Amino acid sequence: MDGIGFVGLGTMGRPIARRLLAAGHRVVVWNRSRPAVEELCGDGAEAAADLAEVFRLPVVMSVLSDDAAVRSLILDSGVLDDAECRVHVNLATVSAGFAAEAEQRHTQRGIGYVAAPVLGRTDVAAAGRLNVLAAGAPEALDLARPVLEPLAARIWELGTDPARANVVKITVNFLLAAAVEATAEATSLVESYGVDAAAFVELIGGTLFPGPVYGTYGGLMAEQRYEPPGFTARLGLKDVGLALSAAQRRDLALPTGSLVRDALLEAVAAGWSERDWATLAEVARRRAGR
Repeated sequence: MDGIGFVGLGTMGRPIARRLLAAGHRVVVWNRSRPAVEELCGDGAEAAADLAEVFRLPVVMSVLSDDAAVRSLILDSGVLDDAECRVHVNLATVSAGFAAEAEQRHTQRGIGYVAAPVLGRTDVAAAGRLNVLAAGAPEALDLARPVLEPLAARIWELGTDPARANVVKITVNFLLAAAVEATAEATSLVESYGVDAAAFVELIGGTLFPGPVYGTYGGLMAEQRYEPPGFTARLGLKDVGLALSAAQRRDLALPTGSLVRDALLEAVAAGWSERDWATLAEVARRRAGR
């Protein structure tokens, strides 16, 4: 392989790009913010002169924030018109409708398209233990698999329709958001009776709810430690909104989704959009008058 073009060096993009470098890949990076590029070049990456240079490499991976960012930088920028890449692996969490459009736009230009959103926080990405949800045409997946393997504890292949991978990721994040909100409310309730939040988190994690979700987020809530964020309230609000949108496309109701969206909106309105979404505990505490 001649190299991997890499677009987007945000919170998740940097550890993912470093995993590719550690696996021996040549990685050519582009990012709107120059300091992030310089940081990765210090780790052995090469800086692209522009986005078009990235898309001249055989495989391109991108980690952008949302539909609008992918549309602006890739679909509507004209970069695909002269692209020479064989496959674009989009690791972003985007809407189901956008995934279908993105695949169509790439196919029209003879470029494979794989949706490959990931499950895991930044520390999991740095360890190469992400769960990758991948979907796309078989030939595109064959090209993507070697660059996804250094990132993954497991690659979950979900069929030929890229929208499937994004719907699964959105749905997992919806479940996670519901768990975070429930933990926030439960923590607020026991605190109102004078129970130590850390002791409560230890109890639930060691009995009925073992595993990373309640322990990790409950611990952040007990310590009121929301920075640096593993996943921001702003991104949580986006993903819950995507789940509600996907459900509406199928005439399905997600009552819990509406409740969690409103709680995240409260967090954003309070100025906590860039905190970890465990800050929902502070929303619950404010409702309790604390």
